[in-house]
Amino acid sequence: PPPVNPPVNNPVIPPSVYAGYSLLWNDEFDGSQIDVNKWNFETGTGVDGNFGTGQLDRARPDNATISTGVAGASGNCLAIVTKKETYIDRNYTSARLTSKDKGAWGPGHRIEARIWARDVRYKGQGFAFWMMPAEIPAGQTTLMWPQGGEIDIMEYIGTIPNHNLGSVHYAWSWENNQYQSWNHGHKGGYYSYSEKQVPAANPGYGGWPATATDLNTGSGGFHIYRIDWFANRMEFSVDEQVYHVNYFKDGDAFDNGVADGQDADAKVMISNKRTFVSEYSHHFNEWSPFSHKFFILLTAGVGGNDNQTYGGAIVPDAVFPCTTFVDWVRVYKRN
Repeated sequence: PPPVNPPVNNPVIPPSVYAGYSLLWNDEFDGSQIDVNKWNFETGTGVDGNFGTGQLDRARPDNATISTGVAGASGNCLAIVTKKETYIDRNYTSARLTSKDKGAWGPGHRIEARIWARDVRYKGQGFAFWMMPAEIPAGQTTLMWPQGGEIDIMEYIGTIPNHNLGSVHYAWSWENNQYQSWNHGHKGGYYSYSEKQVPAANPGYGGWPATATDLNTGSGGFHIYRIDWFANRMEFSVDEQVYHVNYFKDGDAFDNGVADGQDADAKVMISNKRTFVSEYSHHFNEWSPFSHKFFILLTAGVGGNDNQTYGGAIVPDAVFPCTTFVDWVRVYKRN
């Protein structure tokens, strides 16, 4: 059976309370059904039959519902569940919601969600709150990954239970808007729920399955996952604590705006907290990904490959159904 409800470890923040910001778009999930004016259901198995991440599940709308009476929630919640069941050609099912063509935002915004990955506790189980490009260059019909960029606000897996990964993906070369396996940059910082900062060393797999009442995990209770998106940088935070700052166009972090063509990173002390600071060098002129709008995705998955996303191949003792609750998603405009 799924673990019991844990204590509430993070206060509910009502909308429109941040100084200098105005609430622009939100979903509190307090209706009886998912709002299709705000969300799409992405179905099937995606790129390469595994969403490009090696996962084993097939996404379908049935696995996303509205739940009531969730401990620690401000009201109703979106519940996204992965199940071990035979459906069409797969033995696992999941759900994927996106705001594509219904909501997209770029620099000048704060984007956040309050999430409890309650049952994400075993190898091969994971949940993500992330963003993908909503715009394409003039004269193009598509925008290839990672040339268009990717923003992972919350990337949580059962095999690293005490940490969340916040990161950006990008390309080094335009390559005529075609995919090349070598053409991928990735800068990510881990947030330690216990230390409330970046750990001294990046975590490896271990400590799973987390206990149901361990508040120093993403499965132990609700946490607020956020990006603050500025013109020159993106700040990643969990529960109000900034832990990763990614600078755009090679500036500000290490070379005061002088482009050196390097994608550097370092762990530095900011406000007495260890913070991962990285930079993205804009290596091609055809597209500047983080100057453009992105849409939101809320997705769960079941891992099928030890070398890809979701912490590796699913283990036989993994407990299903595996539910993650989303209390709300909010987008603020910087005044």
